[in-house]
Amino acid sequence: MSNEDNALASLASSVLSRESAALGALVGNVESSVVAVARQMLAVTGKVVTTGSGTSGIMAERLAHLLSVCGTPAVYLPSMDALHGGMGAITGADLVIAISKTGQSHELVNLVERLGRKGIHVVALTESPASPFALAAGSVAALPPTPPGADPGDMIAMASTLAVGAWSDAVAVVTMSMRGHTVGDVIDSHPAGGVGVRGHRPGDETAPVVPA
Repeated sequence: MSNEDNALASLASSVLSRESAALGALVGNVESSVVAVARQMLAVTGKVVTTGSGTSGIMAERLAHLLSVCGTPAVYLPSMDALHGGMGAITGADLVIAISKTGQSHELVNLVERLGRKGIHVVALTESPASPFALAAGSVAALPPTPPGADPGDMIAMASTLAVGAWSDAVAVVTMSMRGHTVGDVIDSHPAGGVGVRGHRPGDETAPVVPA
């Protein structure tokens, strides 16, 4: 590689190292919140509603999809759509998972406060457990602060986004395990693509998704 390519490769390596460290910081710090939220999800008689704004909204949508695939009925509702009447789709039987790194998004604070007044339980997933957003929620799932520089300029959500994704993955796997969800169950709701093709392999239909 040229000197310029070497420098760019070094930059790429530094990004990967910072993001790896940010994910490593989750181990030993978030497991209790994962289990607590998974138990809440199994206890609701309605559905799980995820919400957020910007990049957090994208991760909230991803979480709703993963939960649905894994046997927990879930839908994503953008926070601004909720404030424009969409919150009428949320009932007291539902559980809301709201995501905000800093907890400073005015629309999320507004939404969570209003849902709380309606008696709807909101879990705030955030790095800022003392933020107005978190204080308005029914409970908080706190993530470790993103290391300085892991999000470029401490503004562009990169490592912090991966942390939210990893926490979400852990919740999805734990809820699958608690439900006894199998590959066959996944195939029933996911017959297309590679998952559907795999469903034709003998024995997969009754195999557990989560290894014992």
